[in-house]
Amino acid sequence: MARIVDAMDHGGGVDAAVKRWGGVRSDWLDLSTGINPRPYPVPAFDDDVWTALPDAGAFAALEGAARDFWHVPESAAVLAASGASALIALIPTLVSAGRVAIIGPTYNEYGRAFRTYGWEVGEGSPDAVVVVHPNNPDGRLQPVPEATLRVIDESFCDVCPDESQIALADQAGVLVLKSFGKFWGLAGMRLGFAIGDSALVERLAAMVGPWAVSGPALRVGATALADRVWADETRLRLVADAARLDLLMQRAGAEVVGGTTLFRLYDVGDAAAWQERLARYRILGRLFPYSQRWLRFGLPDGAGWDRLEAAL
Repeated sequence: MARIVDAMDHGGGVDAAVKRWGGVRSDWLDLSTGINPRPYPVPAFDDDVWTALPDAGAFAALEGAARDFWHVPESAAVLAASGASALIALIPTLVSAGRVAIIGPTYNEYGRAFRTYGWEVGEGSPDAVVVVHPNNPDGRLQPVPEATLRVIDESFCDVCPDESQIALADQAGVLVLKSFGKFWGLAGMRLGFAIGDSALVERLAAMVGPWAVSGPALRVGATALADRVWADETRLRLVADAARLDLLMQRAGAEVVGGTTLFRLYDVGDAAAWQERLARYRILGRLFPYSQRWLRFGLPDGAGWDRLEAAL
């Protein structure tokens, strides 16, 4: 049975689903991403947030909020950019190309980025190592091997902050990446952070330029990172919702493989067949090119729960 896996191997891709199975975007329940379906409430802005170039104070406020929220070591540098993906694309240029070990299977953009700049992706004695922590798609938590360049992607670690390896960020050659869009549910805002070795972060800063983050993103990011009550309440809700999703899927015959409280990974036997069946109900899950059995779901919300239960 044919499988729909986006050429870039990402979640999302509702337009491709519409083209294949019909309907319009608003018909579809997109469970193919790990984005919080109940986003942080965006505050109202003064007009100057939209009309003025962001100034140094706005960047400083966001950096300060990031340092406090993630307990960044004092000597580590913090850089905000237009999403973690923008930083991933640049990281392979920070040191001379060699061999990179990407602990997988995991988010495919790392392999694409390093190969683009002439790196060999493989095991052995790597010059660089990439660890996604917790891993996407199976949620594994793992140590970081030694290498000249160590990249720790914590895009999904805000659901389990006690597991963060941010304490390594003051070591030479270490970069910790943080994604704002996933936990706070505002992926379209495009905001991410590189935290770590000041020399590496300074080089990234020179490459992204002086206004890599929009005024609205600076304001929302600083406000949200300072809102500890929302973060704590959200973590509790995500735990309950992840357990609810597991129960629904197990009743339908799926086996839990792993995941985080923002996404769950299941062994469903024939993932393409499940995808076809769910597509009739305009529900999109996440398939993987390296497994015929795995299906990943993000969390539904509101009426989405009833839709999924009916489809299962």
